[in-house]
Amino acid sequence: MAVPKNALKKWQKVREFALGLPGATEEFPWGETVAKADKKVFVFLGVDDGSHPSAVTVKLTDEEAHAHALTSPGAEPAGYGLGRAGWVRIPLEESGSPRAELLCDWVEESYRVVAPKRLIAELDQA
Repeated sequence: MAVPKNALKKWQKVREFALGLPGATEEFPWGETVAKADKKVFVFLGVDDGSHPSAVTVKLTDEEAHAHALTSPGAEPAGYGLGRAGWVRIPLEESGSPRAELLCDWVEESYRVVAPKRLIAELDQA
C-alpha cells in the first residue's frame, strides 16, 4: 500500500522539523521512527514503509491544543494508555488532515513538554 504523496510530504516536513530541534535524535524502537530529546520520546512518527497509515503522535498537555488536535479527521487518544497522559495520534492520510505547519507547532509543544529545561532554553534562544 503506497503512502499518498501529500501525506509523505507532510511526514517528511514534520520529521525534518522535529530533528532540527535542539538535542533531538532519531531512533527506531519497535520498528517505528521516533524523535527523542534527552532519551525521552517527544514525537512518534510511525513507520514509513506503507504497512500502516501514516500518522504522528504528540504529547499535548495544553487543553486547547489537545482539543484542537482531537478535531483532526481520524485523530484519537494514543493507544497503550498513552492517551491518558495527553498523547494524541493524528493521521496524515485523512482528507482534511492538518497542514504540516500546524503539525510542526504541535511537535514543538510536545517537545516543550518532554525536553529538559536546558534544551528548551536553547530553543528559545534560537
